[in-house]
Parts: sequence; structure tokens; C-alpha cells
Amino acid sequence: MSKKTVVKVTIGSDEYTLRSDRPPEYTRAVAEHVDQALRDVLSVGAIVEHQKAAILAALAITDELFQSRQSQREMAHRLTALASDLSRLLPPTKRPSKA
Repeated sequence: MSKKTVVKVTIGSDEYTLRSDRPPEYTRAVAEHVDQALRDVLSVGAIVEHQKAAILAALAITDELFQSRQSQREMAHRLTALASDLSRLLPPTKRPSKA
């Protein structure tokens, strides 16, 4: 079982005590990212309610995640295609078998 650490962070103007099995620096960085996303939404000035701002910040972070996943899938596809191209350049006896 991994050891949980306790980290106090501030998101918006609220302080939270988080328990995590990740290093404290990681937990602080995650909280800072969320806080920055919230500040970005609030800086537009059109939204007054923090709950709505938090939802919009969550949507922005989720968009980042989805774009990153898509980039990762595209990169994996390109690497697979490249590996296939490189495999064809090998002598037949050195090519990986297609099991």
C-alpha cells in the first residue's frame, strides 16, 4: 500500500487539504494548474459565480486532456507506420514475424 501525503493547496480563494499517494510537488502542481485554469476563466470578467467558473475551468482542462490523447494516438499511429516502413528495409531474415 502506498503512503498518502497531505498537502494544503489554494484553488481560487479556498484552501483545500488533499491526501494523495503522489509526491507533494506533483499534487501542488496539479492544484496550481486547476487554480490557473480557474483564474483564466474568471479573468474574462463575464462570469460572476465561482461554481460556473469552476465548471468552465474543468471543461478547459478536459479539452487539454482530450487534445493530448488525440495527439498521443496520432503519434502512436505514425510510429507504427514508421516501424512498418523500417521493417520493410530489413533483410527478410531480420524482419519481425507476423504472428
